[in-house]
Amino acid sequence: MKIRRIILFVLAAALNFYPQMFTNWKNYTDMKNVSDLSTYSAGVWAATGGGVFHYSGLDDSFTTLNKADGLEGIAVTSVVIDQNGKIWFGSQDGIIDVYDTEEKEFKVILDIFNSSQINKKINDLNYTGDTIIVSTDFGISLIDNASYLFFDTFFKFGNFPSNTKVNSSAKLGLMYACTDAGLAVQKQGAQNLSAPESWNVYTIADGLPSNKTFEAGIYNSSIIVSTDKGFAVQQDTAWIPFISELNQKVINDFQINSDTIIILSENKIYRYLNSQLTEIDSSNSNAVKLSFTNGFGIAVATNGGVLRIPDAGTVSILIPNGPAANQFPSMSVDQSGVLYSASGKDNLGAGFYTYDKSIWRNFNTGNTPSLPTNDIYYSSSLPGNTNYLGTWGSGFIKVIDNQITHFNRSNTGMQGIPNSPEFLVITGFARDSQGNTWVLNYWAGDRNTLSLTTPDNVWYHFIVPAEPSISLQGKYNLAIDQYDTKWYYLSSTSTAGLYYFNENKTFENPADDKSDYISTIDGLNSNTIRSIVVDRRGEVWVGTSIGVNVISNTSTIPSSSNPQLRISSVFAVRQQSVNAIAVDPLNQKWIGTSEGLLLLNSDGSRLLAALNSDNSPLLSDQIQSIAIDENSGIIYIGTDEGLTSFETPYIKPLENFEELFVYPNPFYLKDNSKLLTIDGLIKDTEIKILSLSGKLISEFSSPGGRTAYWDGTDSHGNIVGTGIYLIVAFDQEGNSVITGKVAVVRE
Repeated sequence: MKIRRIILFVLAAALNFYPQMFTNWKNYTDMKNVSDLSTYSAGVWAATGGGVFHYSGLDDSFTTLNKADGLEGIAVTSVVIDQNGKIWFGSQDGIIDVYDTEEKEFKVILDIFNSSQINKKINDLNYTGDTIIVSTDFGISLIDNASYLFFDTFFKFGNFPSNTKVNSSAKLGLMYACTDAGLAVQKQGAQNLSAPESWNVYTIADGLPSNKTFEAGIYNSSIIVSTDKGFAVQQDTAWIPFISELNQKVINDFQINSDTIIILSENKIYRYLNSQLTEIDSSNSNAVKLSFTNGFGIAVATNGGVLRIPDAGTVSILIPNGPAANQFPSMSVDQSGVLYSASGKDNLGAGFYTYDKSIWRNFNTGNTPSLPTNDIYYSSSLPGNTNYLGTWGSGFIKVIDNQITHFNRSNTGMQGIPNSPEFLVITGFARDSQGNTWVLNYWAGDRNTLSLTTPDNVWYHFIVPAEPSISLQGKYNLAIDQYDTKWYYLSSTSTAGLYYFNENKTFENPADDKSDYISTIDGLNSNTIRSIVVDRRGEVWVGTSIGVNVISNTSTIPSSSNPQLRISSVFAVRQQSVNAIAVDPLNQKWIGTSEGLLLLNSDGSRLLAALNSDNSPLLSDQIQSIAIDENSGIIYIGTDEGLTSFETPYIKPLENFEELFVYPNPFYLKDNSKLLTIDGLIKDTEIKILSLSGKLISEFSSPGGRTAYWDGTDSHGNIVGTGIYLIVAFDQEGNSVITGKVAVVRE
């Protein structure tokens, strides 16, 4: 907690120093796992494990809402549309979000989330009049839907255990609570429902088919209750079976519409009318909830999207465009700005996905026959718009212009794991100065840890002398420095640490190969390494379980039998569990940790920003991967809850001046809290702000990328007056110059 408080303090200072630097936040999640839904005549709202979405049947469009849009809950478990048209969402962790569809704003209710309850899941939301009924894992809460204030909570019903899980509750004249212990019903005339004696309780001893009750409703003037073993109907003070065809079946959900009951039971949808049960449709996915509205029809929540059965027309599956899974173990961005992401291993992978800033495309063995497996574990984008994806057991694939080529043991000569040489796991790719592509083998049975393919497709394989003389598993994250030294780490317990290898450009002569093993004995913070990158100065940055090390003077490796490497520790991230490191065009370091995202200056001496799920739209503090689109300044952050992106000014500079883009223009100033963006710069641009008469107002250097900023002040820190100002940008030698204008308006 102490470290987190320090980070939050530094963040406040950093964001004051860099106002408006991080913009256009977006979240991307898999929304096909739908847990609840609520329909109206023209559409449906769906609660999912990755946020919420709305489908409009009027124009066949989707709207997704997530944390970047103001939704605080991530794993959303329940939804209801109240009588005023506001949408209420409940979440796994007790957060309640209320969405005003007209104002397009959220109100967040954190009372349950901040409570001392252990299990806080919102299982159901309902309403009666101006009251929202919240069914939770610990009881029932009542909220005023105008003030958003809690005015009662019930923890105990009759002789049921305290904090019994309530699956749903409804006001049906009396209050009915369906729990895991049975059915609780408000006693006639009882007012203080916080008192256990205000409730009658019913169990299998009273005729219920099961104590696990799900929902209650009124049908033909009688109370019916669904359970995990069929329906029951109340007869005086006892309960008898109802709809015999469904006896002993799980009744997941039902909805009553006049004299008809729409029923969801074990992935089948039924209509019950005039004592006749008719199957309407079925789902191939696990179905959990249903909703019905005249006009829109039946909608069913499944783990494959929303199954829509319209009043008339074709049955369809509704899923908004997004990644196939909330799994981002490794990501990269190619030269055209397309994001590539791996998905997982050990039969948990979902193929790979790409994002071109507008559309997600998901590739798996079902829709892409050339894909050998869905266990895609590692992604790397190399020059020439060549994208490599390493699999967990099936070699790797190369993707160029959407054309997939599969490489395995037979066409590379690489050997898989011992005793199963066809099981080839690839965990790293890198390109050397000669244009050769190097490939890292996770566990080579023949000890050839590294392989390369030349531009003319000739393969070579290398044993790393520094490695133990037995084949070991757990080699990850290949990086190559400017001297063509290959760096990777080994996770095996006894030999965990950092390894390097340099073949001295003689592929068939192992005599001059250089390699070594670096561990805590040599100065590493820890032998548990999780990320390696080579920065724009050629220094090797190593992320470990307790911080970051920087290795410099790597030029001595190819030429020396005893290279003198300098290993230092980055003080700003000491004791942080580092999972990923990425380098932006300004050579700044983005550090993904188990407590959020950190931004360091180029040499690591200063912490510039610290972002986490509390102070930003990051979906989770557990950062798994980072990818940077250096041509647009977009940072992609893969977490265990999904993907977050945002825009930064850290963009790759142009080679030559072409045109200066200055915005906003006019530039309205009240104080220096706003920034003018100056876009179109080359590396290390110098900038002067001049009045129309040629008077120097301010001068500064660009941060190093394509953009720079002016806060509207002169060289003395005073806000400038209304007028037209010239912007002159030039290189350090003064050989290239470009100008622009901005109209400043003092407010």
